[in-house]
Amino acid sequence: MARRDWLGAGLALAGAAALPRTARASGAWPNRPVRLLIPFPPGQATDTILRYLADELSRRWPQRIVVDNRAGGAGVVGMEAGARSVPDGYTLVASTSGTNGINPSIIPSLPYDAVKDFTYVTTVFTVPLMIVAHPSFAPNSVAELLAAAKADPGGINYGSGGPGTSQHLSAEMFCSQAGVTLTHVPYKGSGPAMTDLIAGNIPIMFDSVASALPHIQGGRIKPIGVTSAARAPQLPAVPAIGETLSGYEAIGWGGLCVPSATPRAVVERVNTDVTALLREPRIVARMQELGGTAAPQSIEAANAFVASEIRKWGEVARAAGVKLEG
Repeated sequence: MARRDWLGAGLALAGAAALPRTARASGAWPNRPVRLLIPFPPGQATDTILRYLADELSRRWPQRIVVDNRAGGAGVVGMEAGARSVPDGYTLVASTSGTNGINPSIIPSLPYDAVKDFTYVTTVFTVPLMIVAHPSFAPNSVAELLAAAKADPGGINYGSGGPGTSQHLSAEMFCSQAGVTLTHVPYKGSGPAMTDLIAGNIPIMFDSVASALPHIQGGRIKPIGVTSAARAPQLPAVPAIGETLSGYEAIGWGGLCVPSATPRAVVERVNTDVTALLREPRIVARMQELGGTAAPQSIEAANAFVASEIRKWGEVARAAGVKLEG
């Protein structure tokens, strides 16, 4: 090869190396495995449902999706890792009501900006929370619970998965809108709280439909009401809280986001493929079996939704004085 050819080849290679990794990733995407970063341990509802979605996508894409669980710090560890990932389309991040809707208002030193650091691809599923009670607890409805709470301010304890969780803030919003006082008993996760509820050590708790459902079906606890505006398809006989407390609505959700500088073409491709799956009857049915409701959105709707969630939970957290350090 002539010297000028060697020089030309060297300059071309140097130029390619100087290109941002996002530019070099703009070819046939995906041409290598895609990482799905989930900020929770295996077995949590978001992990279970998004793993299922990842398997379905892997059957359609030329490359597999590899799940990477980064648990810790109320999801902060995983979300920070996602925000700092190379925005080349090869890292998808699980977004949730807790990590992206609530944390921005309750963790002052949050190491990621839920609005600026991410582009939201779509919500994947929503899951209502619900009030469940030990069978010995006298009230059997929201109206009866409110009457009991008004008769004994602060005398009824409720469990949650911990301070600042969606269970905690859903309960605070319930108390605020109803004008009642319940006493919060926080646990290190909803599992220990459910154990104490089943044992009768606490009378009620706020939990997700997904995790409470098997205990309801087994007769170990009883349902009082669901937090979504409509009744949960898994429990159509259980009233929505809003049927008694007008205007009340609180849902958990999980979705997909990417680092904010990810190429728009990749974001659109993921949105198109994921929302198509979420409209398939077979996928919708399986989501319900897992405790969620499929919730496909446009990219614009997904970003507007997260912004509205941050505003809503910010108001609840400020009114309740909820702050976490970390």
